[in-house]
Amino acid sequence: MEIKREKLRALSPLEEPRSPTELRVRQLRARDLLRGDLEGAELDEHVEQSVMTTRFEKAQGWARANSIFPLTFGLACCAIEMMSIVSPRYDAARFGAENMRASPRQADMLILSGRVSIKMAPVVRRIYDQMLEPKWVISMGACSSSGGMFANYAVVQGADKFMPVDIHVPGCPPRPEALLHGINKLQRMIQGSPDPGWRQRYNAVGTEEWARGAREDPSADEREAYEAARSATAFPAADGEPS
Repeated sequence: MEIKREKLRALSPLEEPRSPTELRVRQLRARDLLRGDLEGAELDEHVEQSVMTTRFEKAQGWARANSIFPLTFGLACCAIEMMSIVSPRYDAARFGAENMRASPRQADMLILSGRVSIKMAPVVRRIYDQMLEPKWVISMGACSSSGGMFANYAVVQGADKFMPVDIHVPGCPPRPEALLHGINKLQRMIQGSPDPGWRQRYNAVGTEEWARGAREDPSADEREAYEAARSATAFPAADGEPS
């Protein structure tokens, strides 16, 4: 009987070991790498099969997007829907956003879940200022986004009047699925590939309305770009648009 000794070849890291022998191959290959026995073409082959390269900004964005720490801060009835996202039915842990923190210094996302009164606005702003950078804000529901049904002097008509808002989630109140969708949109924004706005999605550039008296003398470049976009989409001029 002739015994022939030869080196074991590497397996691709994407392939699952189909037998104990293949698992042993990977173990021996890793041992040779640590010992420095891999050289030349074998080392190049192992690197091509086992190493993935990327940019630091992309890796940093991926890590931030998948480890969001929401702040436990509820304002009104939307807070009940917000609490539901950590339940087994919706399981926000799938997206790395279930670790809600009670301290603003340990949170990086603030969910405005409900109406913001005039008296509460300074408190919300102080909490936002205490959060460390980078930080993001989701405005959940119609009340925090635009005042909702409370069109009166006691409620702020939109949280973006006193603090920056990254994502608006519509609804009164929005379901937990809608909030999870907003969190997914925020994750894509953090990773540097935000979803396009509805004007880009539906090719509606040129449908913007000009508030009467807001822009008495638009520049020549703005007028030319506006006219070109409006003629391309074939939408009629609205009342108050520059002619």
